[in-house]
Amino acid sequence: MGPPSVTDLAVAAGIGVIGLGLTVAAVRGLLARRHDRRWGSLVAIDAGAPAVLRSRRYRLSGRPDVLRRLPDGRVVPVELKSRATPRRGPPHSHQAQVAAYCLLVEEATGVAPPFGVLRYSDGGEFRVPWGPGPRHVLLTLRSALDRPYGGEATPSPAKCAGCAWRSVCDARAPAT
Repeated sequence: MGPPSVTDLAVAAGIGVIGLGLTVAAVRGLLARRHDRRWGSLVAIDAGAPAVLRSRRYRLSGRPDVLRRLPDGRVVPVELKSRATPRRGPPHSHQAQVAAYCLLVEEATGVAPPFGVLRYSDGGEFRVPWGPGPRHVLLTLRSALDRPYGGEATPSPAKCAGCAWRSVCDARAPAT
């Protein structure tokens, strides 16, 4: 056997590069799973199959993106957002969504989660606490949804211009 040819060296280098790429991908996957485990072990993930959580008592329903079980047995909802982490922290609407999932998990399991998690596409994460204070805020918001709209909106030409409800809204800003 003679010295390796240029073709043999190119094939060996290609195999080495592919092997290195697979190793890097595997290590990244392991680190991501290790990062996720701090929120507990995976219980369910919303891929269209898990059942919707429902509360007849509060007339709420929803399907968290991920459910994780903490070492103490409590289940924590995780909401995945496709946008980047907001500069000023999660908006109230995102926090309310996670709080609603916490309430639904509590209703379904009989045990209150200590918190819910908001995770943004760029890796930003926020713990949304769950307890008597957040419960009161959520239920106040929920009861407001049962009241008729009282016209409290403040019209804005910029927001109203792109609104799908503009043609039927009684609070719309005048066209400019």
